[in-house]
Amino acid sequence: MRYFDLHCDTLYKVLTESRDFTDPRLHITFSDPLQFEAWTQCFAIWIPDDISLQQSWQLFTRSAELFKNKLPRFGFGLNNHNSKHNALFCVEGGRIIGNDIDKISQLVTYGVKMLTLTWNGDNAIACGALTTCDTGLTSFGRQVIRELELNNIIVDVSHLSDNSFFDVAAQAHRPFIASHSNSRSVCSNKRNLTDEQFDIIKNNNGLVGLNFHGKFLRSDGSASIDDIITHCEHFLSLGGENTVAIGSDFDGADMPHDISGISTIPQIYEQFLKLNYSETLLDKLFYLNAANFYETFDNRDVLL
Repeated sequence: MRYFDLHCDTLYKVLTESRDFTDPRLHITFSDPLQFEAWTQCFAIWIPDDISLQQSWQLFTRSAELFKNKLPRFGFGLNNHNSKHNALFCVEGGRIIGNDIDKISQLVTYGVKMLTLTWNGDNAIACGALTTCDTGLTSFGRQVIRELELNNIIVDVSHLSDNSFFDVAAQAHRPFIASHSNSRSVCSNKRNLTDEQFDIIKNNNGLVGLNFHGKFLRSDGSASIDDIITHCEHFLSLGGENTVAIGSDFDGADMPHDISGISTIPQIYEQFLKLNYSETLLDKLFYLNAANFYETFDNRDVLL
């Protein structure tokens, strides 16, 4: 099988906990060879809401060096569509740029491919999912959307508040992603997408990555692979065959009891097969939708 994962926090965990990528306690570990015909992994560095801007930038630059120097040793091409194993560098938290629009050009220099605009709190760009005063996208945030699109950095709306989401949708000229978000109709959590939000992403040729975090799958958190399938089936019922992808949140979330990490992905695939999903559709969900999005996004002329 082929696998494309829109979000993991492995890079952050390795950096902040002084681990190695071969540590078997990680959800994504390279201690054993992984038998994917092709694999692209988005490695996000998380920028917490409660650290200073200086600390944010230090965390970012250290993670960029780790990404650049360590991942090729495990056979990853960096932002390379032609590599069997491909690693993409992403940032989870627009707080990284503060209120300095010029920081976006520096993200480009470091090879950032996607920016999650907020984490759960508010920043200079927009309000996060757990905001107490949802004023939506700021005027600076509108500038940020334009600069990200001009610089081929994908806008990620996971973690946004509802008003911020709709403001981004009104502002965006290019497709955007919810890299790791599930269905709010299935599990009522502010971090999940409403059907209306999913439709907007779908109609804009974007992507939604299924998140494996227990409390985004079930309200009580006691989730299993079956719950991932339930969220997937709901999105498919909304016409999402070309929109649904995987955004596991490995190493940044509490996994369902029957998922140990990246080694479980083939089992999830097999469980879909047992429910008579075709291999053609599963290849879309597990790989092709995301691969096509990235290749098209990189090659599309920017006319804003």
